[in-house]
Amino acid sequence: MATFKAIRIDKADKGTTAALTQFDEAELMDGDVTVAVEWSTVNYKDGLAIAGKAPVVRRFPMIAGIDFAGTVTQSSHPDWKAGDKVVANGWGMGETHLGAYAEKARVPGDWLVRLPANMSARDAMAIGTAGYTAMLSVLALERHGLTPDDGPVVVTGAAGGVGSVAIALLAKLGYQVIASTGRAAEADYLRGLGATEIIDRNELSGPAKPLAKERWAGGIDSVGSTTLANLLSMTKYRGAIAACGLAGGMDLPSSVAPFILRGVCLLGIDSVMCPIALRRTAWERLASDLDRGKLAEITREISLDEVLAKAPEILSGKVRGRIVVKIA
Repeated sequence: MATFKAIRIDKADKGTTAALTQFDEAELMDGDVTVAVEWSTVNYKDGLAIAGKAPVVRRFPMIAGIDFAGTVTQSSHPDWKAGDKVVANGWGMGETHLGAYAEKARVPGDWLVRLPANMSARDAMAIGTAGYTAMLSVLALERHGLTPDDGPVVVTGAAGGVGSVAIALLAKLGYQVIASTGRAAEADYLRGLGATEIIDRNELSGPAKPLAKERWAGGIDSVGSTTLANLLSMTKYRGAIAACGLAGGMDLPSSVAPFILRGVCLLGIDSVMCPIALRRTAWERLASDLDRGKLAEITREISLDEVLAKAPEILSGKVRGRIVVKIA
């Protein structure tokens, strides 16, 4: 039986182990579409899974990686045929279903989105789950009714993957973007993406007041915890914050004051089980609204055998922008 290269996670006496190895095709899970994986990316959740820092992986053995772009090689699904270019994000890949850090993947066809005609597989993974999540957040703010005329918007974790793409998207759409970061050296990088103001993340890290001075009409938060509590307390009347991450923690030490006294909305963003129709919309908007020049500037490329070393870097906040992983 054929084998292929993959990053495999196994249960160990203490925690888990991760290694680049040969994976037996016979161990692939059920699915009606087989894909030759060409590109993947490194996300915060991938870092957690590889480093064994959180119970991300819930079956063993597991192939790590939560997203991929590639070409269909076999399909019994009515929507897909050999040769189709596809993108997959989430759905439990790298957690409960064998994931993307491999030369081959087998998944249900209902999980797949067609690669936009004007987008390469590499560009799709330069965007990756982080950029797709940023787009879902922008769409949620738009559904709320937020427009550039309402005032500035804030983006936390600004130099990370979600933050970088969010700034680029919002700036192109005409918003005044305030970027919150703990890395002062990245100020020029963030301005290059379109941020008009840079604030230190420490401004949002102390205990949150029930209500603080109104500073922004909306925002995208990938940090959670005290940072999100402070964002909410500083959001203008009838504004909204899209919450899509928990790098700072899962707690929310806030109060109901922003919600019942200012009508602020907290918009939850789930990228893992997001309905397929909304996924298609997000990828269509990414194809039209994201500046490819800026995407290229924030992206660097690594090989599959370099992924293991990136896990501790992304968890410690040392990764700027996006990393694409060349699989094939």
